[in-house]
Amino acid sequence: MKFLQRDLDACETLLPGLADRLAEVPFDRLESPGSPAISLFREHGGTNLLVPRAFGGIGASALDAVRVIRALASLAPSLAVATAMHHFSVGMLFAVGPLYDSTTSIRTSVLDVVAKNRSLIASGFAEGRSGRGILSPTVEARKTPGGYLVTGSKKPCSLSRSMDLLTASVALEGDDGAPEMGLLVLPADRPGISVHDFWSTFPLVAAESDEVRLTDVFVEEDQILRTPPNAAEKLDELNEAGVIWFQMIVAASYTGVASSLVDLVLRDRRGSAAERAQLCLLVETAVSLVEGVARRIMDDDLGNDCAAASLFTRFSVQDLLVRAVGQAVEMLGGIAYITSPKVAYLASAAQAIVFHPPSRISMSEAVVEYYAGKPLFFS
Repeated sequence: MKFLQRDLDACETLLPGLADRLAEVPFDRLESPGSPAISLFREHGGTNLLVPRAFGGIGASALDAVRVIRALASLAPSLAVATAMHHFSVGMLFAVGPLYDSTTSIRTSVLDVVAKNRSLIASGFAEGRSGRGILSPTVEARKTPGGYLVTGSKKPCSLSRSMDLLTASVALEGDDGAPEMGLLVLPADRPGISVHDFWSTFPLVAAESDEVRLTDVFVEEDQILRTPPNAAEKLDELNEAGVIWFQMIVAASYTGVASSLVDLVLRDRRGSAAERAQLCLLVETAVSLVEGVARRIMDDDLGNDCAAASLFTRFSVQDLLVRAVGQAVEMLGGIAYITSPKVAYLASAAQAIVFHPPSRISMSEAVVEYYAGKPLFFS
């Protein structure tokens, strides 16, 4: 089997024609502002990859999803990074349903709309910052006649210029004056939502990772889902699920970016057979680690131990990819680096995995606590 073939086959099965369409577009066009990649993703139903079939989506398994993500990342790195939080948001919207009555808009409307209209969701979640849950609020809501005024900012926020919906956790004051957490999903064209330039570097610029700002956005009372008072334990479970999905998607995305460099080495037969085999070993080890997390999700083996495993996987994958990228660039040689902007671009884009939360320092502190018998987060 050819390198990346299994991932490309999964992509063709679930999103027919998308990989071929992306491959037809010059790489520098795919990775430039105004790239057609996100539109092609929407056109081929990529928005519905993780939407359950009950809501009209594709309902891909976690294993198939990470393979599709790797395939897309190998072809269009910015697309994979841009849509990572869309996939995460879809997963969280579905997972949060059991906290609320089954007739709420989260289960009966939002996912239906995403599936029907192929809507793209930008995320205002906290993205797994160490010491805080994945759903920790980044915006605040103030009570006003008829509802709330929501204010806050998310930067960077991928899909900021293509989003149809913005989902976020929100801090608000409860009836007793104590702070509560709620969940909101808003149309991206709601008055008070604005997008501002933020991403100033060239790699991954097509991910549209700019600032989304909410300034006194009016939200009606019933448009914020308030957390039930007995939901603390369930929220811990959701935070754990969020960490697992986020780290898995991040690791899969950047494994795909690094795989594109490795594919160049294999196609050009650079270096010796032993060197090429070592390069493949690094990437395939990363692949196996990510797929291990996906299989645990499919077995419903979630919880704190799986959240820990997802973070161990992410940092192991990060170290493997840093090695693989450096080795691939060296094997391709200085002339390729000088004459092919793609080599330098992929090398730079792949390194961005290190910027996703949590930091290695905070992770190290958490690991010490974990192996002392304490929960990794949420304690």
